[in-house]
Amino acid sequence: MNGSPQTPLRRALLLMCALMVMTALVLVLAVPAFAQEGTPPQPSALDPAGPNSAAIASLFNVVLVIATVVFVVVEGLILVSAFRFRRRARDVSEPTQVHGNTKAEIAWTILPALIVVTLFVMALQTQQTLAKPDTTVAPEQMTVKVIGHQFWWEYQYPDLGITTATDLVIPTGKVVNLELSSVDVIHSFWVPQLNGKTDAFPNHVNFTWIQANTPGAYYGQCAELCGASHANMRVVVVAKTPEEFDQWVRDQQAGPAEPADALAQQGQLVFSAGACIGCHTINGTAANGKTGPNLTHVGSRTSLAGGMFTNTEGNLRRWLTNPPAVKPGSIMPNLNLTRTEIDALTAYLQSLK
Repeated sequence: MNGSPQTPLRRALLLMCALMVMTALVLVLAVPAFAQEGTPPQPSALDPAGPNSAAIASLFNVVLVIATVVFVVVEGLILVSAFRFRRRARDVSEPTQVHGNTKAEIAWTILPALIVVTLFVMALQTQQTLAKPDTTVAPEQMTVKVIGHQFWWEYQYPDLGITTATDLVIPTGKVVNLELSSVDVIHSFWVPQLNGKTDAFPNHVNFTWIQANTPGAYYGQCAELCGASHANMRVVVVAKTPEEFDQWVRDQQAGPAEPADALAQQGQLVFSAGACIGCHTINGTAANGKTGPNLTHVGSRTSLAGGMFTNTEGNLRRWLTNPPAVKPGSIMPNLNLTRTEIDALTAYLQSLK
């Protein structure tokens, strides 16, 4: 029986370690199973690509270090106390009764208060940074209206006369002021590598800003539960060099390309004669719908279905076949298109560069 009081504790520790290892393995193995076709790389707030996100990451790192130190110290003291002062088989009497230590009580009251005050000051400084960009570093600014829909994002460039969707295209090194709102429910705009979360409300405008240091695609997610396809309402920010952005602006301001081949021309007729024209807009045509995304230059976008899939012929055909099956809760209905109509529409939409 000697040493038997240690057995339950040892068993509990071994069981806890086994459960943690099994949980980690299940999560790692489940990633491929839950991945969807065209799923973009998972963004990380710890890999900032702009001054806004860098300020958030810096604050997070400080909080993480302090929390880690506190955790190690507290858990270490608990383990030391549990093992050093545990009841042994030879102990038959009551342990020595002691009272509180005044100095220790003062210390563990003052130290946490100092930590809280320090974090409060740092958080306040970070909030001030996020509230207003430093125009001395990046004096040039532009404005984009970001409008949330179930389940996609609309982007309006009021100074450029451009309306687009899915891809938010911005120039590098330039402050982009975002005016966020919603047409239906509450959404939340979040691109971890560029900014924190900002809610988009119906009948109200929230303000935030982003700035990308280097060209590339930065992915995000609606961070507010907004319906059946909340998880499929993604954000794609495409940062271009100033020269590439200027060319993109010229391309977007130009009219839609006229279909060149016969299949695309047939698709244009299917589009203009069907239900598509009632929900979507294509500049310079009779299509002037406001329910769905503007499709004037849809062929030049990187993704489809609110950022859910990469913009490929196969994914576009899959989307047109049955949108609600691909994206639950999608407002775009199943139009029961024939295979010939889907092929023609796919050719036409891909020609809209």
